[in-house]
Amino acid sequence: MSSPKVLFGFHAVGVRLKTAPQSVVEVYFESTRRDARMRQFLERAKESGVRLIEADSLRIAKLAGSHGHQGVAARVQELPQVHSLDELLEGLEAEGRAPLLLVLDGITDPHNLGACLRVADGAGAHAVIAPKDHAAGINATVAKVASGAAETMPYFMVTNLARTLGELKERNIWVIGTSDDAPKTLYQVDLKVPVALVLGAEGDGMRQLTRKTCDELVSIPMAGAVESLNVSVASGVCLYEALRQRS
Repeated sequence: MSSPKVLFGFHAVGVRLKTAPQSVVEVYFESTRRDARMRQFLERAKESGVRLIEADSLRIAKLAGSHGHQGVAARVQELPQVHSLDELLEGLEAEGRAPLLLVLDGITDPHNLGACLRVADGAGAHAVIAPKDHAAGINATVAKVASGAAETMPYFMVTNLARTLGELKERNIWVIGTSDDAPKTLYQVDLKVPVALVLGAEGDGMRQLTRKTCDELVSIPMAGAVESLNVSVASGVCLYEALRQRS
């Protein structure tokens, strides 16, 4: 069995208690916090039968590696995951479902990654893909920001992103990149087909090779004074347009 990892914050720990309570080794809670949210959380934890440990804020911060723990942290076992992108795609193909993938190129901020995982889960995406280099991995901060989605959304870090995009195209998955200067907007493309939506970091955008690998580029219409959106917001706009079309 793998070594336990740490989740912190009400959402991240609460989702694990709801979806896989048997994987929770122990829950630490701030004994001096007695507000309604903490009481409700502790009731849920007691119903799940997990071990509860009283702790002060400093101890929880050391365990979580962050002071933004909200008075709650848990040591949990890793959940079984789909082992590869190929395995996931073959499963979708067998079920006759059109893949909806989010590809992140150069997203290094764990807060952005957490927010992207959260919106991907909400919109029903099947996986998030990123390069192993110049990208954030899953850590406790990502898990907290993702509000449980880091537990449910497959996240694949690949060695060569351009090659992976090429392999997606071989599977007849349409690779659509986002760019401010694209001639066509997001709302002018068919997102009901198998699709991978590619977004780069705010400001820098996608790397040149990633851009060249895309089948098509689209822009998000901007009606105000700002010129670009945060990557997690842009991901939400794109994924929910796909969800709208597919609905």
